[in-house]
Amino acid sequence: MKRLVTGMAALTAATLGYAVAIERRHWTLRTVELPVLAEGSRPIRVLHVSDLHMLPSQESKQRWVAELDRLEPDLVVNTGDNLAHPQAVPAVLRALRPLLNRPGVFVFGSNDYYAPKPKNPARYLMPQGRKKRIHGNRLPWRDLRAAFIEHGWLDLTHVRRTLTVAGQSVFAAGVDDPHLHRDRYTDIMGTPDRKAALRLGVTHSPEPRVLDSFAADGYDLVLAGHTHGGQLRVPGIGALVTNCELDRSRARGASRWGADMWLHVSAGLGTSPYAPARFACPPEANLLTLVPRGSRPFGTRNPARRQAASNVR
Repeated sequence: MKRLVTGMAALTAATLGYAVAIERRHWTLRTVELPVLAEGSRPIRVLHVSDLHMLPSQESKQRWVAELDRLEPDLVVNTGDNLAHPQAVPAVLRALRPLLNRPGVFVFGSNDYYAPKPKNPARYLMPQGRKKRIHGNRLPWRDLRAAFIEHGWLDLTHVRRTLTVAGQSVFAAGVDDPHLHRDRYTDIMGTPDRKAALRLGVTHSPEPRVLDSFAADGYDLVLAGHTHGGQLRVPGIGALVTNCELDRSRARGASRWGADMWLHVSAGLGTSPYAPARFACPPEANLLTLVPRGSRPFGTRNPARRQAASNVR
């Protein structure tokens, strides 16, 4: 029994060491192809970036994100939680600077508005614990927003915009963070432009009430983050929590939401500085190739099952 206890302790220590020291820096590009465009449209490449949770000292992350510009995306979508420190705005801009020269849209999350605070990680396993909000000091989100807008990115918070992407019309709308109950979907309610090649919804937290509203109005695709993919996943089981009302099976990746809409949730690129660990869920950015509806990506009926990942240290 003593040897068993000792062995279990050693395995736990090794797993934690891997999760903290290795996997949380194992930057990953995950790719997927989704049939969401109007018939006859040309493919659109969308880079989905989320949950940077940037600290000024995270130079490896900054370099890796900056190198994503080599993918030459037609559109960059940032679904929030960029900051983890009051002095992190310059670091976020260093990471995103090459991408800021491309068409982009964004909404913010709770960790753009408030700094993280130490919390008991076990509370995320309890429904009541997940509902309790513990906010840190206010973060300089207005400075980050001003820099994004100065470079040409569009703030989709409670607005509807039409933009040209790869020579085609994209109708996009977004809400403020539902995790903080800052969303006001009524501000953007209504049928999106039916003539657009893509009708895109953007939110930080993929709360079902918001997703249902986008689906009811006729959007083709909604992008979200927030979940960290579960952050600690159990092989064969998957995410234990999503930190929102979304079911665990959708903690990361693409899935259908209703009959006509797709949802894509990014597991994101960061963690809270007070919970710096990932297991079976490496930090990721996502390259989505959008193709016309009726296409069969990878020769399958369900492209969400054929998502590919490439890992880069």
